[in-house]
Amino acid sequence: MRKRQQVAKDLDVVIKAMAETKDVAEFKKLQAVYLADTMPDMNAEEIAKITMLKEYRVKMIHANFRKNGVDSVKDKRGGRYREYMTIAEEADFLAPFEQKSKSGTIAVAGEIKAAYEKKIGKKVAESTIYRLLDRHGFRKIVPYKRHKKADVEAQEAFKKTSFP
Repeated sequence: MRKRQQVAKDLDVVIKAMAETKDVAEFKKLQAVYLADTMPDMNAEEIAKITMLKEYRVKMIHANFRKNGVDSVKDKRGGRYREYMTIAEEADFLAPFEQKSKSGTIAVAGEIKAAYEKKIGKKVAESTIYRLLDRHGFRKIVPYKRHKKADVEAQEAFKKTSFP
């Protein structure tokens, strides 16, 4: 059996990255690299059992790490994979509704949903609109149960005298 070539040129970089990461998947990848270099007699199958990854994945991690270093282990994806609009476009889209709500009328999610679907040309779930509104600081306003200037004593007196 041929001996595996060294994966990381500097093991201290791997150890530092393992200490700094908060992502479990990233840690497992770094752990696979660390085990390969600290225990050269261990094969990819054994490393896969320890890190709970697949054997082919361990081999891919090693190959990518040799080529690109620590950057190959980091997950570069962001949070919004299937966005219809950028954050700035969403803000521009919501501007008229915000002006409308500041003038005293209530911005209703149904109206916003209809306008959003018209703009992007697709049907979307209601949760998409609520996440959009949350992302831009809109909040649900529930009316008070009583008017601020209501006279509670007069209402109680009315309840006692009006019904038998």
